[in-house]
Order: sequence, then structure tokens, then C-alpha cells
Amino acid sequence: MSRRRDLAKRALDLTVALALAVVTLPVQAAAAAAIRGTLGSPVLFRQRRPGRDGVPFVLVKFRTMADVDPARGLVDDAARLTPLGRWLRSTSIDELPTLWNVVRGDLSLVGPRPLLMQYLERYSPEQARRHEVRPGLTGLAQVAGRNALSWEDKLRLDVEYVDSRSLRGDLRILRATVPLLARRVGISAAGEATAAQFHGAAGPAS
Repeated sequence: MSRRRDLAKRALDLTVALALAVVTLPVQAAAAAAIRGTLGSPVLFRQRRPGRDGVPFVLVKFRTMADVDPARGLVDDAARLTPLGRWLRSTSIDELPTLWNVVRGDLSLVGPRPLLMQYLERYSPEQARRHEVRPGLTGLAQVAGRNALSWEDKLRLDVEYVDSRSLRGDLRILRATVPLLARRVGISAAGEATAAQFHGAAGPAS
């Protein structure tokens, strides 16, 4: 049963991701040209993220931030995020290149979002269970509130997804994601350009 479910999920991932990647090529080309004109090269942002079982892969997105430049005050995310980058994030156009990560098998359409490598050592054993499945472009935490949720709630929902996942559930999450993208809900946490860092259950080190 589990193998059939995984094969059906992979077939859905490939079918939808390839179709969306092809259909959105004009949008991707326009976004790439706009980024090249405002930020220069590179157009793409690449970063190692933990995949299934914590195995790293290279996530690819459109670049939305200027390089760190203390002389110009470009240090934190809020300062580095460009107006174009803010719009690309609010529309999720910045994530269109990530469809190729789905095609490659690094990601699934639905699953816990791939976070930062340094977070691996900060999870509780229960939170770390989010890596028992392939990460996704969208997930239960995203349709429940995205970055407007606390870290505790997001990670709890990630584990809930791991325990209750099904193809039918994935389809429900995909359907719920579409209107949220149109409404641009939960893009950033309160007072943050995107989301505050996750410091673990104990919070920031003193």
C-alpha cells in the first residue's frame, strides 16, 4: 500500500510539475530578465537544504535579495529584499524554478517545506520526524497559515502531515493552496521580511 501510494504521488509530482514548468516558461523568462536588469547576475538563488532523511540537495529559486553590503546598509533580509523581490515573493513567482527540483525528485509538490541546514540540530526528536518524507512546495502548514504561524505550530503540522499523508490529502492541500496564492496570505511573519529564524524549543541563545 505504501509503495503504491509513493508511486502515485511521484506520478502526480512529475505530471503537474512538468506541466506547470512548461506553461510558466514565459513568466519565468520575464522574471529572469527583470532580475537581471535590477540585480544583475546571478538570476537564480541556490542554497543547500535538507531533503528526505536530512540528505542535502540544492534548492533553486529566483533571486530576490541584493548581496550583503554593510557599506550600503544591506545586512539583514528586510534591507536586502528588493521591491521586485518582494513582489516576486508575494506572488510566489520566485519559486517557479523550484518546479525543476520536483522533476528531479528533490522535492514533492506536497510535504513539509525544506528549511535551513542549521535547523537540523535544533529540532526535537518529534519535530525531526518532518524529514521522514520528501519536502514539498506546499504543505499542511502552508494552507493553515504559512509564515503567520508560530514555529511550534508549523512543525507540529509538518509531523501531522507525515502521520496522515495520503494522495487524497495531497490533492486537498493543492486545491487549498491555489486561493491562498491568489490572496497572498501569510507571506511573512509579523515584523519580519519573511520569517524569524528557528532557534529550537529553548529559543535564541543568550
